[in-house]
Amino acid sequence: MILPIVAYGDPVLRKKATDIEKDHPKLNELLENMWETMYKASGVGLAAPQIGLPIRVFLVDTTPFSDDESRSEEEQNELNGFKKVFINAQLTEESGEEWAFNEGCLSIPDVREDVKRKDTIKITYLDEHFKSHTETYDGLLARVIQHEYDHIEGILFTDKLSTLKKRLLKGRLKNISQGKILVDYRMRFPDKKKVR
Repeated sequence: MILPIVAYGDPVLRKKATDIEKDHPKLNELLENMWETMYKASGVGLAAPQIGLPIRVFLVDTTPFSDDESRSEEEQNELNGFKKVFINAQLTEESGEEWAFNEGCLSIPDVREDVKRKDTIKITYLDEHFKSHTETYDGLLARVIQHEYDHIEGILFTDKLSTLKKRLLKGRLKNISQGKILVDYRMRFPDKKKVR
């Protein structure tokens, strides 16, 4: 089932999400719905707070990035088919050089800005079978994971922008929170309390 994506301005996007247990109600159904919702919106990641749930769950599928011919063959191969569920994730290390990449977010449609993030991360998480993993990622994989991880920490990519950029975006962000935007996927707007 395709779920509405929560728009900028909804308080759930600012909550630090909580861990879940293995017996979380209808977890498999939730994950299926999240995948379906993300693909319908042409996203490469989706976190539970973006569908209104303040729990530490997010998923990533970087396959769409593998079509970019400006990337090396090795990078294309790494991105192609990288599809994972992250439950109760903890980012334990960020290292390397900071680099800028133009980011967007399904909860903040039609806003894209360059965001600087560290190149390499180490993350501990549970997969959909509640098997524990500790893995290191770099480059674009690290970037996408960091973006989604921020969501379960109550952080949005716009928080990482300069004061000037934030000021310039203020009107657009207000319009998004009020539902004054056209998108081709279902959204829930905080000020209008409706889904369209």
